[in-house]
Amino acid sequence: MSALKKGDLSPSEKELFEVITAGNVQEASRLLGCKDVRVNCLDEYGMTPLMHAAYKGKADMCKLLLQHGADVNCNEHEHGYTALMFAGLSGKTDITWMMLDAGAETDVVNSVGRTAAQMAAFVGQHDCVTVINNFFSRARLDYYTKPQGLEKEPKLPPKLAGPLHKVIMSTNLNPVKMVMLVKENPLLAEVEALDKCRRVMELICEKCIKQQDMNEVLAMKMHYISCVLGKCASFLKDREDKLDGLLKSLLKGRDSDGFPVYQEKFIRECIRKFPYCDATLLQQLVRSIAPVEIGNDPTALSVLTQAITGQVGFMDAEFCTTCGEKGAEKRCSICKMVIYCGQACQKMHWFTHKKVCKKLQEQREKQEAEAAKLRMQQNKEESKAVQDATDSMQELSVDTSSEVTPSNTAAETVTSDPASTPAAGN
Repeated sequence: MSALKKGDLSPSEKELFEVITAGNVQEASRLLGCKDVRVNCLDEYGMTPLMHAAYKGKADMCKLLLQHGADVNCNEHEHGYTALMFAGLSGKTDITWMMLDAGAETDVVNSVGRTAAQMAAFVGQHDCVTVINNFFSRARLDYYTKPQGLEKEPKLPPKLAGPLHKVIMSTNLNPVKMVMLVKENPLLAEVEALDKCRRVMELICEKCIKQQDMNEVLAMKMHYISCVLGKCASFLKDREDKLDGLLKSLLKGRDSDGFPVYQEKFIRECIRKFPYCDATLLQQLVRSIAPVEIGNDPTALSVLTQAITGQVGFMDAEFCTTCGEKGAEKRCSICKMVIYCGQACQKMHWFTHKKVCKKLQEQREKQEAEAAKLRMQQNKEESKAVQDATDSMQELSVDTSSEVTPSNTAAETVTSDPASTPAAGN
């Protein structure tokens, strides 16, 4: 094939761009089999078919193009945009993840000096920012599934790589969710397996700090996961109720307001145990959390989540009270003050929520009554203002009429005099 040149397209390549826009995967597959079609051909702006598919949010098309060898890091766009940048701009997290999994570089900048994560943040695609900031390739984890140097066996059994990678890739740092991920996989929910996974997390954390381009954010996340896995192993060893006991401990709220004190203290302890005291991120976290009294905002989880995932601007989103998943929609039918992502989470949380449910219901009813009273007062004030304005207009109208009436009378008098003169003459 000839060297890539912007806008130098064969008829079949022009057709390929058209079918990508239309989303016709079958026709695109046929065209990619033609001899005169280059999978990395460039349109007049330097965009490849993969860039077009990513920007238009066509996941199946992106998958097809990658299977045919599309270059995920092609950087011929006139403004330096990459396929990952277009994926972030589209707001499609699955396509963003696909680009990353195919080897997309995250630190490339465009002509205005912005990375893919920064471009996605600029247009408000915060979910894509989170995916980019938290991506950790399976290949990096698979390194530990092979014996290195004089090792007779790998640090991580290959069967644990998949389940552990799922935990690593989670953007939900709520410890309840992480324990649930461990519990749902029998391979992970064993003391020996957890100890091995925890050790690998510590090694990755150390590597992130000591590598040339230090990554404190990823190091903190790996350390945090290590702490959660360690706590899981501890409960499996020492408690009869195993991981269910850990979940209850993390969810149990204090009697006054239902705030999960154990969870808050656990997360603070995880942060405090970060082994690299000079890390800037650690110092920022400590400064943000230390002055805050337990039970007040911001919580340790919210500060840690913002630091690691970059999640900001989600004030309009609803999060599950139990596991912290975004997009929860089911409210407690009694108090209507707490929200869940499903019945399983509501059932899990009921043991502690029932202690404060009635109190929350009373608070809500009081707030609603006060709001209704305030609305009524505002309506009265508005009605009074309208009535006052109407009365003023009427008074003004009466005054105007009073001023006009004498002149009218005078006019009538003047008019009647000439009429009376001829009558007198007659």
